[in-house]
This record gives sequence, structure tokens and C-alpha cells, in this order.
Amino acid sequence: MHFTNTLRVALRALRRNTLRSLLTALGMIIGVAAVITMVSIGSGAKAQVEAQVASLGQNLITVMPGSYSSGGMRGGFGSSVSLTPEDADAIAAEVANIDGLSAEVRDRNQVLANGLNWNTNVNGVGPDYPYVRNWPMESGAMFTEQDVKSLGKVCVIGKTVADQMFPNEDPVGQTLRIRNLPFRILGVLTPKGFSIFGSDEDDVVLIPYTSHMRRVSRRTSISMIRIQAADADKVAQVKQSVEDLLTQRRRGREPDFTVRTQEELASAATATAKTMTGLLAGIAGVSLIVGGIGIMNIMLVSVTERTREIGIRLAIGAHGKDVLTQFLIEAILLSSLGGMVGVAVGVGGSQALSSYNGWPVLVPTTWIFISVAGSALVGIISGFYPAYKAAQLDPIDALRYE
Repeated sequence: MHFTNTLRVALRALRRNTLRSLLTALGMIIGVAAVITMVSIGSGAKAQVEAQVASLGQNLITVMPGSYSSGGMRGGFGSSVSLTPEDADAIAAEVANIDGLSAEVRDRNQVLANGLNWNTNVNGVGPDYPYVRNWPMESGAMFTEQDVKSLGKVCVIGKTVADQMFPNEDPVGQTLRIRNLPFRILGVLTPKGFSIFGSDEDDVVLIPYTSHMRRVSRRTSISMIRIQAADADKVAQVKQSVEDLLTQRRRGREPDFTVRTQEELASAATATAKTMTGLLAGIAGVSLIVGGIGIMNIMLVSVTERTREIGIRLAIGAHGKDVLTQFLIEAILLSSLGGMVGVAVGVGGSQALSSYNGWPVLVPTTWIFISVAGSALVGIISGFYPAYKAAQLDPIDALRYE
């Protein structure tokens, strides 16, 4: 029998039991919709984390204190206060392929202005900090290297601090008091929003790190060093050079620092999102298997119901492969149409969840093709045994079947 005729017979058989066909396809619709929705939610969360990591800066390398070993005691990040301004100066002077560098001192303090007060992050940084962090100015300008050398009482503030301390007015040029020391505001940073750790990035005051160490915190060590590599291909080389230089400066002592690249930070930050996406996709994939079992069950029932019809077709000249092809086509049509409708439902459901709950969603095009192809494959697998069983019927036995 010609394939077109076989297709026509298969379609006629499906239309004959329209409600049953729709209910059979419903299992596949639910399965594919669940896969698309779950993967979209997971991919959206992963993309959001990656965007937040990217906002930390491009080709970023971070040097942090810690990773020490002494007297049998060992520790990681934050367990040691070992970085100094001299380390930052040595890196800037001796390591090649660096586009920018900023020493950083982190602290929280109460600040006052306009008769208002606010507890915020007061960070001592270098003049390259906005460039290294990919954080442009919304208004005003960043302080200069000369301000760092002269322990200048100048600062740059984040949008949250500007809104809290200077509502409805321009803070540039005004005075902000930190520990009763007056700091002149030079600029306001562009809003960044919340970090991957849930903290408000805009709730910050930046001052020269030398002013922070000598005037505010009275400390001799720095919290970290942020380095901007000249090119993505140079990140690994710069990281190795920084590790070698700092190790050399320790004169044989155990390393008391940790160097991390942006790729490592991104990998750690997105690991949970990747795991969640895989878990959700796996759970939703079970629905596809259940849908395939439903198709196989209905096709087996269909073979039983249509035994006499199959016998007549075989008796008048149809071949076993024609019967096999017909039942396979029916199974593939049910699963494929269910898959396509499921994709539409999944995409619509993802967008609805995004609008209602504010969740970030990203519908991966690849997964749309995977879902449709997967549903067709499930149709082939689940429909093969019923189709094979129908093709093996003996025409005489089939004609006698009641």
C-alpha cells in the first residue's frame, strides 16, 4: 500500500475516536509542557546568576586573604589578614597584562548628612574600582590616584545611599560624615541592584583605601585585591603570575592568600542552578515516560478492537509492513501533535509564571526541538510493539475474531 494511503487510513482511525485520541495525547502534552516549563525556570535562574557574576567585572581576578597553615592549623578565605597595600603595589608594578587594579578594604559604618543617618558599607578602594567592576558613574566622577596618595577625604556613593541621605536633591558636591570625618561627595554610581548573595550593591560608600586604613578603620591590611586582566586569554597567565609573585614575597612561608578567577566564581555560583535545572528536567521527563505508556496502552487496545479490520485488510492484499506502518504512524502522530501542543503550553506557562511571580525564565530553543523530537521518539518506541503485534496477526484468525 502506498504511504499516502496508509497515512490517510491512520488519520481516519484517529478521527474515528477523537476523544480517546485527545485524551491519549494529553499525557504527552502534560509531559512536554512540564519539561519546557521546568527547564525554562532553571535556565532563567542560571542566566540571572551568570549576569550577576558578569556584573562583577570582565576578566576579573580576585586575590583574597586566607588559605594559611600554621602549627598544624589550616584555614581558607577570611581566616587570615595577610594582604597589604604593598602586595597590591607589587602586583601593579610587576605583573604584565593587567588593565586595572584596585585594593579594597571593606567595613560597615554609620554615615550622616542632611540631619539623617544611615548604616551602610564603607569600602576603601582604588581609582580603578569602577573600571574593574564594570560599574560606570551615573553622575559626577571617581576620585583620582592623587586622592589615594594624599589620603583625600572624598567619596563616591551608591544609589541607595543617595536616596536615603539626599532625597530629591543632587548629592554631588555635598558632604557626608563618616565617623565624624567630613567627606566630599564626588559622584554617584549607576544602580546595580542586588548581588548573587542577596545584598544591595547600591548600599555603599566608596572612599580611597588609604583614607579608610589611616582615617576610618585604623588597620594595616586590606580585604582583597581586584585585578582586571587585559584579555580573556590572559586571565590564567595573570593568575599564575600573581600567585608566583605573592608566594615569592612570602619568602618561603605557607601561602596565606587565595586567588580566584571570574570563571571559577561563575562556575561555583551557577553549580546550584545547573543542578536544579537537571533535577527539574528529570522529574518532568518522567511525565514523558508516563505519556508514552499511555500511548502504548491505547494502541494495544486499538489493535484488539480492530482485529477483524486488520484481518480483512490482510486478506485483500495488504502486507504486514503496511499494518505495521499504519499503527506506527498513529502512535507518532499522537505523540508529535501532543509534543507540539505541549511546547506551546510550556512556553505560555513559563511566561505566565514569570509575570505572576516575577521569576526569571529563559526558554531554550534547543529544548523545544529536543522535546518535540523526544515526543516523536517516545511515540515510535511506545507504538512499535502494538504495531508489530498487529502486523503478525494471522488473517484467518483475525477474521474469526469476535
